[in-house]
Amino acid sequence: MNSKFLGTGVALVTPFKSDLSVDHDALANIVNFNIDNGTDYLVICGTTAESVTLTKQEKQEVIATISSANKGRLPMVLGIGGSNTAAVIEEIKTTDLSNIDALLSVSPYYTKPTQEGIYQHFKAISEASPVDIILYNVPGRTSKNVETKTTIRLAKDFENIVAIKEAGNNVSQYLELLKNKPEDFLIISGDDDLALGVVLAGGAGVISVIGQAYPKAFSEMIRLGLKGEAKEAYKYHFKLMDIIGYIFEENNPAGIKAVFEALNLCQDSVRLPLVPASNELKEKIRAFVNEF
Repeated sequence: MNSKFLGTGVALVTPFKSDLSVDHDALANIVNFNIDNGTDYLVICGTTAESVTLTKQEKQEVIATISSANKGRLPMVLGIGGSNTAAVIEEIKTTDLSNIDALLSVSPYYTKPTQEGIYQHFKAISEASPVDIILYNVPGRTSKNVETKTTIRLAKDFENIVAIKEAGNNVSQYLELLKNKPEDFLIISGDDDLALGVVLAGGAGVISVIGQAYPKAFSEMIRLGLKGEAKEAYKYHFKLMDIIGYIFEENNPAGIKAVFEALNLCQDSVRLPLVPASNELKEKIRAFVNEF
């Protein structure tokens, strides 16, 4: 089993200044904050990073900032995915992956391919990638579910496809994956609210949004879950339940950036078409942060 991706990974935000340029100082501070407080690995340029709004140059600069702050202390996962298979492969081939431990690759969105199309997409990516691949199934964003049989087929056919970040908020599908997966294939929760239950059922951990704001509590919850200490782990889950709901109430990452603003770690700026959290939501978030 690939132990690099056990425990808590965090889907890092891309902090922006008021003029919407990347705030590299804030990004480095967030990385160090997570390393110092128990996060197990870092996920770069995922959905939460607003990666679709970043230019190629900005992505390279974000990777460089995170790599520099990390100093090789934690494994790093880089998001490269999309609906144009050829373009994804070109990005893989033209990106410096020397410090990257795996790619997180989302299933094709908008085009709604068949399960065979999804399989062939990831087959091509597997054959092009020099590093391990974590599949990413998030049907709420892609409008197409990667069915269990497709995930298991990919896991069995390609040695460098080592895990899936499953984010369908579908308990039944999680359990099907855990029941039928190859022994060394990792099922990683992409749903903060279900992460502990998935781990207790045999999952490898989580790639979390809220974990980057509360790394000490969230990663301890997952560690306890991995050890089967459900009662102690759920104490942390119950403490974090409200804030997990808040950050996804309007949109991600506006919610988590509002948390970071309340924690004085970065501004709440997001790029269009996203807008910052509403004042009503910010009030609830500030109240939680002040009481936690």
